[in-house]
Amino acid sequence: MGKNLRLKAARAAKDMSQKDIADAVGVTRQTINAIENGDYNPSINLCIAICKLLGKTLNDIFWEDDENE
Repeated sequence: MGKNLRLKAARAAKDMSQKDIADAVGVTRQTINAIENGDYNPSINLCIAICKLLGKTLNDIFWEDDENE
């Protein structure tokens, strides 16, 4: 599992800090940091909450499709 640069980019596009995202979805800032760094595999419910908050789909942020990128 590599770094999640799509999450970081989507967060930056909304001008939100890791803490902003964490507070909104009910986790710690360290959890968001770990997801972005590829050190933590979030639950599907957490993925959905983050996507809803950022106005993105699961595919936009979390789906790894190496063949078509």
